[in-house]
Amino acid sequence: MSEQQSAPEQLAVGKSQGGAGATYKVVLFEFENFQGCKAEISAECKDVTEKGLEKVGSLIVESGPWVGYDRHGFTGEQFVLEKGEYPRWDTWTNSQSSYSLLSLRPLKVDSAEHKLHLFENPKFTGRKMEIVDDDVPSLWGHGFQDRVASVKALNGTWVGYMYPGYRGRQFIFERGDFKHWNDWEAPAPQIQSVRRVRDMQWHKRGCFIVPDPAPAPGPDPDPAPAPPAPPASAGTS
Repeated sequence: MSEQQSAPEQLAVGKSQGGAGATYKVVLFEFENFQGCKAEISAECKDVTEKGLEKVGSLIVESGPWVGYDRHGFTGEQFVLEKGEYPRWDTWTNSQSSYSLLSLRPLKVDSAEHKLHLFENPKFTGRKMEIVDDDVPSLWGHGFQDRVASVKALNGTWVGYMYPGYRGRQFIFERGDFKHWNDWEAPAPQIQSVRRVRDMQWHKRGCFIVPDPAPAPGPDPDPAPAPPAPPASAGTS
């Protein structure tokens, strides 16, 4: 499991994530690579077209985090938007099923501590997995199945993914109880990886990476000297 953060790090994370007294700001651009008309958002926005944008092609989160939706009125597929730059639609979603972003709102973060309970069946029954202050790129890797039908977010804000390695459709879990997968607008009770919502400076996107193989050993940089050749024997006359 990951290392515990020090108190200064926890305070820094809480402040950057919109803790008490924090501000939220995101800049939306109509085209990719931060081009075209732009709009600055500091509160929930049910319809980006009301801000003078026909679409969102890129964005910059200056302070957050936020959650975006591919439909108006905070409905449809969800996208976590942490502090950082998003030059194309595929930088805020990797599900490949939607490239629209039509509404967004600030994401509630109640504390720097994180605790999540996953349950196999609805209404918090069946097998249970507890996750505390850690990111889990594969539930299978920790001995839990991919069926998650109810969730309790006890502390912090979390995002679950349909596939390992933080891939596929995203599901937001702010503090509270989720008795059924319909509560987080999932098409099925399937979650295979979960992580804490934190700024990009703390969490590297897509960190479920197969390590590179160890390099083959190279030649000895300081080989031992070869033994001297034996003296030539004297010839017979």
